[in-house]
Amino acid sequence: MGALIEVVLPVFFVIGFGYLAAYRKWISSSSVDGLMVFSQKFAIPCLLFLAISQLDLTQSFDPRLLFSFYAGATTGFAAGIFGARVLFKRDWEDSIAIGFCCLFSNSLLLGLPISERAYGEASLAANYSIISIHSPFCYLLGITLMEMVRNRGMGRAQTARAVLKAMFSNSLIIGILLGLIFNLSGAAMPGVLSDGLELMRRAALPTALFGLGGVLVRYRPEGDLVAAGFVVAVSLILHPAITLGLGTGLGVPHDVLRNGVITAAMAPGVNSFLFADMYGKARRVAATGVLLGTAGCVLTAWIWLQLLG
Repeated sequence: MGALIEVVLPVFFVIGFGYLAAYRKWISSSSVDGLMVFSQKFAIPCLLFLAISQLDLTQSFDPRLLFSFYAGATTGFAAGIFGARVLFKRDWEDSIAIGFCCLFSNSLLLGLPISERAYGEASLAANYSIISIHSPFCYLLGITLMEMVRNRGMGRAQTARAVLKAMFSNSLIIGILLGLIFNLSGAAMPGVLSDGLELMRRAALPTALFGLGGVLVRYRPEGDLVAAGFVVAVSLILHPAITLGLGTGLGVPHDVLRNGVITAAMAPGVNSFLFADMYGKARRVAATGVLLGTAGCVLTAWIWLQLLG
């Protein structure tokens, strides 16, 4: 029970506090939106820029870990599409939106703080290596497939432009790319800049977790519970199980692999709903999946921590 009390519950306490504050109207909906804009568009990109710019790229990027994690994510995406199409008789666009829910785990707002509390800040290089390509990989896969299915009369060049525009208007991706550029340049960061970024970094996760709780108030279970339950099972069980199995087979060091498995075991991220909302497809499944998955993650994260040691 120690891992549940000391590692998992503090993270969900902050989320729960944000949920209660929004539910009881102690904080307005517009204030929650402001918190999420601050955290997602400013503070978290600063956190990612600072982390990626300081990574030892030759040591942190283990291709075996990345293959294990993203093979699990892609399998979850395929399982989500197959389940939606075959089991729940959804059209192709709905099926891709549901598959995206299974693909996009909450690697940043849940995976990062839980990993830090469980294994320490020094272990987070594995998390950052996953996060650095998480949004680009997931959006590239999801948007490309959705645009191909929708086939809005556009040719390949137009489809490619739509995909790239959607990806590179994302501030998280911009923060990651700037961090990589700065890292590869070898330039020394001025003290005033690093100190300012450090202040933003400290604010990023607490405000994001509190804001996430406030946002979840809006995502009430509204039906499609079986489909949402399927999404949760794929996200919380199948993805981390594949990551663990492949990583173990490929010989990923355990102190690296466990961070990857915990990241894979997180609930669908809010971006899952944003993706569904962007295309107007499977919004109820996405909203319910995010809510149920985040609640269920309290238990499953603890179980995975026990299994990993």
